[in-house]
Amino acid sequence: MEYSGYLEKIAKCNRYNGEEKIPFLVDGKRVGEVKKRYISYLLQSGVFVQKDGYITLHESLKSFATRTEALTKFAKNALNDGITDSFMNEPYAVLETLSAKPCCLVDRAISSLLGLIAFGQHLNGFVRTKEGLKMWIGRRSYNKGHEPGKLDHLVAGGLPYGISLRRNLEKECYEEAGISPELAQKAIPVGYVSYRFDYTRGSNRDIVYCYDLELPESFIPRCTDGEVEAFYLMKIEEVAQLVRETDAFKQNCNLVIIDFLVRHGYLEPENVGYVEIVNGLRKGNFQAEGKT
Repeated sequence: MEYSGYLEKIAKCNRYNGEEKIPFLVDGKRVGEVKKRYISYLLQSGVFVQKDGYITLHESLKSFATRTEALTKFAKNALNDGITDSFMNEPYAVLETLSAKPCCLVDRAISSLLGLIAFGQHLNGFVRTKEGLKMWIGRRSYNKGHEPGKLDHLVAGGLPYGISLRRNLEKECYEEAGISPELAQKAIPVGYVSYRFDYTRGSNRDIVYCYDLELPESFIPRCTDGEVEAFYLMKIEEVAQLVRETDAFKQNCNLVIIDFLVRHGYLEPENVGYVEIVNGLRKGNFQAEGKT
């Protein structure tokens, strides 16, 4: 089997260019980066200042609470000014590394503007049938601001600060697919994928925690939050073909599905590109990067 299509999807999720950006530091530690075209907007807010080739918070913002309050107001103003297209009311931690303590919180809507580490969760909902393995796939609402109408996982979403992985997964399972807490508890954590990508407003270092949930044949998903247009129960071979040969899926879903195909033996190590695929699923840089 030709694996170049899978490698192409991995490459697309890692389209990143460090040029035209300057570091974003807090307490002398690099937590993100900002595209140069947004620097003047950040500076005029009074929340940010520029020093020696990097952006940082105004010296008056010293505590976790004052920084979070100022950045929340900034996020709301950014929406009003047309810099972003939403205020999501989902707090994300501002981190130097995965193990660091957060220095403050920001709304998810400006996480890419500030080039932060971001977290999400995706669940592979699959069914064993007489016809073979099948996977439940959702189609994103055409009203979504990001990749509307694309195919998506049965359950997928961001991970806000202050809620456990398991509790957030349960919440997303019910909201997006009507999965009961009892059934959601059976989801198995199977690792993560990571990537670094340039969005329109900036970049993120994304880590997506992955889960497998085997569902009974009687299960029928039901969206409760209006974010899904429709659900489809597809043969895994069809899902694999769509990932390999089309751009039908929301971009990062491709990586999670490729990871599923690897773990369940649908991609074989004898094929050219296998090692590159497995290695490419975890390419985000989550180490401290210094000032430059």
